[in-house]
Amino acid sequence: MNRPPFSRCSVAALGLLAGLAALPGGARARDLRVGLSAEATSMDPHFHNLGPNNALRRHVFEGLIGTDPDQRLVPALALSWTPRDATTWEIKLRPNVTFSDGTPFTARDVVYTFCRIPLVENSPSSFATFVRPMESVETPDPLTLVVRTANPLPLLPTNLTALGILSAKASGAAETVRFRKGGCEGMGTPPKSTDFGNPAVAVGTGPYRLKEYQRGTQVVLTGNPTYWGGAPTFGTVTMKPIPSSGPRVAALLAGDVDLIETPAIQDLPRIKAAGFTVTQGLSNRIIYIHLDQFDGAGWKTPTIRGTDKNPLLDKRVREALSKAIDRKAIVERVMGGVAQPAGELLPFPLFGTTKDFPVVPYDPARAKALLTEAGYPNGFEITLGTPNDRYINDEKIAQAVAQMWTRIGVKTSIDASTASTFFTRRNKFDFSAYLAGWGADSGELSNSLNSLVLCLNPEAGLGFTNRGRYCNREVDALTVEAMRTIDDSAREALLRKASALAMADYPLIPLHFEVTPWATAKGLSYTPRVDQYTLAMDVVVK
Repeated sequence: MNRPPFSRCSVAALGLLAGLAALPGGARARDLRVGLSAEATSMDPHFHNLGPNNALRRHVFEGLIGTDPDQRLVPALALSWTPRDATTWEIKLRPNVTFSDGTPFTARDVVYTFCRIPLVENSPSSFATFVRPMESVETPDPLTLVVRTANPLPLLPTNLTALGILSAKASGAAETVRFRKGGCEGMGTPPKSTDFGNPAVAVGTGPYRLKEYQRGTQVVLTGNPTYWGGAPTFGTVTMKPIPSSGPRVAALLAGDVDLIETPAIQDLPRIKAAGFTVTQGLSNRIIYIHLDQFDGAGWKTPTIRGTDKNPLLDKRVREALSKAIDRKAIVERVMGGVAQPAGELLPFPLFGTTKDFPVVPYDPARAKALLTEAGYPNGFEITLGTPNDRYINDEKIAQAVAQMWTRIGVKTSIDASTASTFFTRRNKFDFSAYLAGWGADSGELSNSLNSLVLCLNPEAGLGFTNRGRYCNREVDALTVEAMRTIDDSAREALLRKASALAMADYPLIPLHFEVTPWATAKGLSYTPRVDQYTLAMDVVVK
């Protein structure tokens, strides 16, 4: 199940467990203060499949399998994962691992975790899709798992990287926990998401332990002295959410934090001139615009005016809106060159992508002609929703798009809000069009297609972030077949075909892939990650 390497010069030197090994000498006692651009919505590792949450949980709750900075699979709590046949995987667990409270880690904890995930209430983006295909989970001995799925599931190891393992004992489980599809045995009363702000509940095997969780203020972690990978580099890690780039940069320059993520592009020269280090790398995050294409009975798309119909149901209109956008200008002028125009949903050479996949050309004249062909010679009015504190220059990008759409006759206004408000409204389908981003946690195109393009079908675990509700059964069939295909070459061919078919239908509008910068204080360096996570384990003391 190998993946092609994602180009970066420094990865080979990191080894399989880069950043986890403690540095010698006094570096172990050093504290680290991090300024985050976006805050996790919960300390519960299973509440919200969101980048900031996934990054935070890796400090405390490890997965069976980890990923290096290039998103290649590496051993974590599992030493090996081997397919016995097309629907059966054998997983060997790492021996002599303890949770931060001293409890031994065994297969029981993994079974408990798999069983608890579907029980999480009110999840905005559930992890249940990763455990739903499991038909049975057996534990022949305390360090062995045998997982059987209804259909071939080549992405099972990749899916396991997303699941943080809980302590069954700390969560109140019975001595014996049995996996049962539709309802497990021995679960007791699983903790609620709000309970994980309590360090006594937030018990994991990771290199750090939770000391303090103050939503909106800070998360304080302390080193786990019994961590199986050795004592971590930093004694204390304090993570402070500073959503606005200006204050985040100011905090770094003033010495209030040691590392910040995504400093504003225009501030990079000033940061470097002050003696700080800036590192950056191409990410797996696509910035895109979703378009409401739901045509259910009685539904009226919420933020389009000047017409009684939903023009976004017409492919010609979607194509016009895409051709009206000058992606090169956005990359150069809004992003300061720190981005890459996007044609599909994941950058090459990540798995399933196509080299030199065409980017939709800027062609406002053709865009106007398409609108006329679709019956909108005078255009219409639309409001574009966007967060203003989640992605690099998100509101500025939306403003640029609004100007470009207005030039072809689609008069566009902006509805910008903080990420927490925006995502709540997005999940209620409050926008006819909205700007957002998606990072493929698996590093494979099936993740992006499934999340953003496949027909919305929560019961089947498909299209779970497709809030535009585009639906193309042929794209679905190709992608689902790919997700069942064990052979890497055959699976990649299916994904390329599905992507080409989908992008030709303009299900959404890809804009660009983020190039993510980090800035560190003197004496520290950070290895850029494709997944954009900020992990204390990847901070190096020079």
